[in-house]
Amino acid sequence: MVVKKSSIRLHECIAAFLLFFIFTLTSVDLHAQDTGRLRGVVTDSLNGEALAYGNVFIEELKTGATTDDRGYFYISSIPANKTYKLLVSYVGYESKSIQFVVQPNHITELDVKLNPSSIELQTIEKIGQKVAEYNATDIGLERIAVKELEMMPKGVETDVFRSLQYIPGVRSTGDVSARYYVRGGESNQNLVLLNGATIYNPFHALGLFSVIDPDMVNTMEFYKGGFTSEFGGRLSSVLKLVTKDGNKNRISGTATASLLTAKGLVEGPIPYGSFIVTGRKSHNTDILKKFLNDQTAPFDFYDLSFKLNYGNPSFIPGSKFVIHGFFSGDKLKNDNPLKEDFSWSNDVLGFSWFQVYDSPLFSEINLSMSNFNGEVIPNLSSVKPRKNEVRDLTLKLDFNYIFDDRDEVAAGIHINTVDTKLYLENGAGVLTDIHSTGANLSVYAKYKLLQWEEFGADFGGRMNLTGLSKDGNFFIEPRISLTYRPINLISFKAAFGIYQQELTTISSENEVISLFEPYVIVPDYLETPRSTHYTLGVDLILSEAIKLGVETYYKKLDNITSINDNKRYEEDPDLLSGDGDSYGIESQIKYSKEPISITASYALSYSYKEVEGWLYYPRYDSRHALNLTFEVNVGAGWHASAIWVFNTGLPFTPIIGYYDKLFMSDFRGPWDIYENYIPYSVLGDKNYHRLPNYHRLDLSLSKKFEFSFAKLSLDFSIINVYNRENIFYFDRSTGEQVNMLPFLPTATVKVEI
Repeated sequence: MVVKKSSIRLHECIAAFLLFFIFTLTSVDLHAQDTGRLRGVVTDSLNGEALAYGNVFIEELKTGATTDDRGYFYISSIPANKTYKLLVSYVGYESKSIQFVVQPNHITELDVKLNPSSIELQTIEKIGQKVAEYNATDIGLERIAVKELEMMPKGVETDVFRSLQYIPGVRSTGDVSARYYVRGGESNQNLVLLNGATIYNPFHALGLFSVIDPDMVNTMEFYKGGFTSEFGGRLSSVLKLVTKDGNKNRISGTATASLLTAKGLVEGPIPYGSFIVTGRKSHNTDILKKFLNDQTAPFDFYDLSFKLNYGNPSFIPGSKFVIHGFFSGDKLKNDNPLKEDFSWSNDVLGFSWFQVYDSPLFSEINLSMSNFNGEVIPNLSSVKPRKNEVRDLTLKLDFNYIFDDRDEVAAGIHINTVDTKLYLENGAGVLTDIHSTGANLSVYAKYKLLQWEEFGADFGGRMNLTGLSKDGNFFIEPRISLTYRPINLISFKAAFGIYQQELTTISSENEVISLFEPYVIVPDYLETPRSTHYTLGVDLILSEAIKLGVETYYKKLDNITSINDNKRYEEDPDLLSGDGDSYGIESQIKYSKEPISITASYALSYSYKEVEGWLYYPRYDSRHALNLTFEVNVGAGWHASAIWVFNTGLPFTPIIGYYDKLFMSDFRGPWDIYENYIPYSVLGDKNYHRLPNYHRLDLSLSKKFEFSFAKLSLDFSIINVYNRENIFYFDRSTGEQVNMLPFLPTATVKVEI
């Protein structure tokens, strides 16, 4: 009887959701008969690649839009039977002016192709972006296009995740980790989506570098808080990556070599579509040894990505089909048998169907499979064996409709099944063997209010009809964000949201460095982790070249999982539940006027955790963070950049003493007290002390050459210019101070044909 009752409730919820969406779509403005609509896509004229976040502006109406991550734009409520001039601009491309006429109650389609250029945009070309930003409701959102990623200061090589660490509110534990922590949240609370597919543990070399090849990326959208209802399953942030489609006009390729990796990329057209394939392989372990401060650690890693696009207008007009895949693998096989080995891999395969209809309706079906395997092989070391497997299968159906008054409604159904296996043994020799399987069915809906220039809103919610964990069923996650613009140059923003996460990782705050963080579904004996976000912000346009943004936030964390470091018996719980909160203020000011760009950001933050009555700072808590970035186009293909980073010291748990641990089961006599024992350290209060302050200066210089047969790019970088000895950790067994990266010059060569 219980199963039958639950099934009826599920069907009722789905039926109500579909009825709501259909009713909303049929409520079209009756005044639309005197107006028309404009829809189009902006692409690169040379390779056909979509140009995301470009500016589109109708001069006569003083209204505009920005292109989305597929290069699409949509403008409604255009008075019909008139001729208009459309201005389209994009940084690094020649602007284009297009005349068009709209028919009443009709969608006019435009395919806009822009030619690459080094000429900077003029003032008029920036107006479209300003109009689009005035009532934008995406608080806490950072959009990064591929051109911006290429111009950012480089370390050993361009890295997707390390570029996020320059954003205020994002923390790192140092040079030797690409893991990032957002506004007081754990690294496992960050959702990473690659073409809609979830990636688990997306790092190479035990967290040193991201597995995403930046040459494959077209757009990045990073939500550091207050993200809207289409995203679920994580508590802190969302990173949405969309890869390139591939050259639609000709076969082309690139070859790149750095001191760390060698990689190649091939792309080109296919009938009614395109393809792109890229592969990367490590080749120089000396650089990795500098990162790890370990001369016996021969790392080896690779990653391979591909994407196929197909859109035949005679098959299904307005459709685009995509098949994409991503595969990566890492191995660390120590030469020293007294040290442990590591291996892990990621496999992702996905399919999507994006559909544009004759009405202002967009839909997408996304099916993806994501697998992760990780293992620690102890060899003759004292480390205990660990093994983790994750199997993820996800189906998403998303819909988006744009009304003639510019308002939007979006809704979707997401189905997700996850299977996790975990085998590990703790320091006391107690075994943990967990095999968990769960399924999540969630629906979401949101309404985006954009019809007024002074006010914008995005309100909706997400509902988990079934959860991965026992406590996750029928949980509602409301989301709302607001924007108010009293005058043209200032916008006030606010956001609120509740979030739930049923998949967590097991790691210990007592570990000096965390190299292995296995995933598990939250067990039934614990409540599901949840967070509540409160965000306020203000954006100021001080001049054509200067923008200032300030945000303050408070994040409440409930039922946060923590490993049970004191587990001594198999019946003891593996995980404990605790609470936490974080709050702070972030500011960023940008100056951009050709040929110079300067960005300064500062964040003040506080983070706390409380587990079983013990209140402490998490290991990634840093009170002050300051980033200064300077970029200049020198001319003749030269580009220079510098970045200076300052962070206050991270917390760590000190050793306050030692004692000799003697196992009585092996006791043979009094002489064993001096011969048969294991030194055991006594730890002080958790994360009570802090490391010294961290700061570092990096310089980069790049030069581009163009030949008739190829393009050549040279990048030179110096990491830690003044050789600051930033402390990574203190080795508890030897007392040695282990530092982060020293003064380190690097170089990268890239050839495009």
